[in-house]
This record gives sequence, structure tokens and C-alpha cells, in this order.
Amino acid sequence: MPAHLPLEEPERRLIVPTGELKTPEPAAGPRGGHVWERSFLPWDAYFAVVWAGTVLFALAAESPGLGLRVVAACLFCLLVPWYVWAGRPLLVAQATTTGTPPAVRYLAGLVLLFLPPAALVGETRLATFALVPQCFMLLRIPGALAAVAVINITPVAAWALVWRPDAHDLYYNSVFAVVTLAFSAVVGSWIIGVMEQSTERADLLAELDASRGEVARLSAERGALAERERFSREIHDTLAQGFTSILMLVQAVETELDDDPALVRRHLALMAGTARENLAEARALVAGNAPAGLDGGSLPDALRRLAARHAEQTGAPATVGITGAVRALPAAVDVVALRSCQEALANARRHAGPAVPVALDLHYAEDTLRIAVRDTGCGFDPAGPPGTGYGLPGLRARAAEMGGTAAVDSAPGRGTSVTVTLPLAAGPRSTP
Repeated sequence: MPAHLPLEEPERRLIVPTGELKTPEPAAGPRGGHVWERSFLPWDAYFAVVWAGTVLFALAAESPGLGLRVVAACLFCLLVPWYVWAGRPLLVAQATTTGTPPAVRYLAGLVLLFLPPAALVGETRLATFALVPQCFMLLRIPGALAAVAVINITPVAAWALVWRPDAHDLYYNSVFAVVTLAFSAVVGSWIIGVMEQSTERADLLAELDASRGEVARLSAERGALAERERFSREIHDTLAQGFTSILMLVQAVETELDDDPALVRRHLALMAGTARENLAEARALVAGNAPAGLDGGSLPDALRRLAARHAEQTGAPATVGITGAVRALPAAVDVVALRSCQEALANARRHAGPAVPVALDLHYAEDTLRIAVRDTGCGFDPAGPPGTGYGLPGLRARAAEMGGTAAVDSAPGRGTSVTVTLPLAAGPRSTP
């Protein structure tokens, strides 16, 4: 007599029972869905082969007579429309039908249709190869094991009651049914466990993919914010300061227009030069190049030009002192040093008072670069309420990105000193 669980049984269902685990939506690419979720056509073909083989096996049996074998085959064929009409839709949609009353009713009808032919012709029990996988597809483990027991044991009992076989045949069929029942129960339960574990891992992968997507989104947002902040600092340290200088020169020209034409022409020339420098800085900013002040020159030369322009705009002396071994530095260090001097000089023009001398000191140490900008103006109280400007916070942020420091020393009536120290071995650092 036939055993009931073929090697194909490990493919026993498409999705684990609803309510036990949550199956993630299939993703694109190699993680897109489980193997057993891709098509139900292989199961259709498998059931068709088993049922066709069962009919042929029953018709070829040695007993009972041909008439009963034909009757058994016809009764067995009733399983096909029952499967097509009631079973297949449940099996295809088992994610939402597992363990539901329609699934239980379908399997109950399947067993009832299977028992008469199995009782008439023992060879019909070959159909258990097709019935057992459906039990594991449509029922949770306890119900599936109970249904498998009924499918294996009840047909043998019905066959024994109808034909009253001798003890040898009854013993043979009974032992065979028990062994196949144990095999199907163990293998079916093990396969369910493997698939549930696979689904759990699929959930974890889905969560990981979602987390990676969120990290990528947050990284993009953070990158956009960092770039916006960088552009804000660059615009503040270059274009905004240039426009401020132009406005100050415009105000000076308005007062000098009738009294000192020569000074007006000088200030107009300064305005034109500042506008050209702003244009060059804007082009460098858009192109992502080095600042216009460093284009083709060294940092000391750029600071000397910066001091000369400050003296022209304010009429106050601006000196540059260089100490240490002058050498080429990383471009990022040169940029921060130049921007720090630009910001300190802009603050001196706005807040130190009219015609206040300024000193720029650049010191090359072995592993650091120190920039100090000092004025003898009116000063301020660093412990007082912070201002609303962007200059000093931006200056400190630039230095911190390079792993350096920016210190402001001032007091009312004693001038202001801005000192920036940058490590020469460190590159730009991302803020946490």
C-alpha cells in the first residue's frame, strides 16, 4: 500500500499561518519574496500528477473487481472539481485564509470525498501524497497534524471494515499508515518551523532595509543642512562683507560728493574693486574652487592684500606679521585662516570704531598654525548677552571643523583680539 508523504512535501505551503508572523511586502531584487510565494502552478501540476496516478493505480489494482474499481475511480474524480471550485482559491490566498472556517470546511469535504474510494480500493490511498500538503497549507500546526492523522488512519479503518482483510494485510497496511503518519508529522512540522524562521528573517531584513533607507534619508538631509551651513558661512564671510563695505563707501561718497571730488573718486574706485572681488568670490563659490584671495598665491600674500584693502577702506593702518617657517599648507587650512581674518577684520570695521589700527599675526609652528587679529578699538564684554550676528559663531564653527579652536579676548575700552589655532595634521571633521 502507498506511503503518503513524498519528497515534494517540504514545499508544503506558500506563507505561514495568518496571525503567527507578519510577512513583509516583497522587495525588488534578490530579496523579492520567498521561493514558495512566486507561483502556485507547480502545486497545480503536482496535484494533477498525483490524482492522475491515483486513478491509474486504482484501475490497475488486482482487487476488487473492475466494476468497483471504476466506481472508486469515478468517486475519486469528484475531488478535482471540489479542489478547483473551493480549494485552490483558498490555497492561493492562504495568507488570509489559513485556519479560517472556509479552509476547515474545504478540508472536511476533501476527507469525506476521499474516504469512499479509499475504502473500496486501497490503492486510492496514493492520493494522500496530494492531500497532506494541503492540510499544512490551510491549517496551523495542531490542526494540520490532526487532519493528517485522519487522512492516514481513517481510510485504512474504512477499508478494513468493508473488506475484512486477513490479519497479515491489515497489519501491513496499519503499520504502513502509522509510519507515514509519523513521517509526515515530523517532516511537515520541521518544514513549517524552517519557513517561519525564514519569514522572521525576512521581517528582519525588511526592517533593516527600512532602517537603511531612513539612515540614507537622514544622511541626505544632514548633508543638505551641512552644505547650506557651509554656503551661509561662505556668503557671510565674502559676499555679505563685500556688500557691507560697498554700502559704507556709498554712505561716505554721499557726504563727500560736494566737498572732496578726489576722495569720492578714490572711494568709487574702492567700490568697483570690492564689487570685482565679490564677483570673483561668487564665481569661486559656485565653481567650488579656492577663495579668490588664495587663487595663485600664498596665505601670507593673501593676508597682506586683505590688510591693504582694509586700510584703504577705513584709513587706519593694518599690519601683517609673519613668524615661523612659512610653507605650503593644506588648502582647507589656508581657507579657514583666510576666512577667519576676513571675519575679524569685518568685525573691526563695524564695531571697533573709526580709524582703529589693526594687527594681523600669522605664526607657523611645527604642528599648528595660529592666526591672531588685534585691534585697539572700543572692545566689548564677551560675558554679555550674545549678539544676533553670524560672524563669531561661524568663525568658531570653521575652526572646530578643522579640529582647532577660536578664542575671543576683549573688554570695554581695551580692544579685541581674535585668535584661531589650527592643527596642521588634521583634515576637516564632520560634526557629530
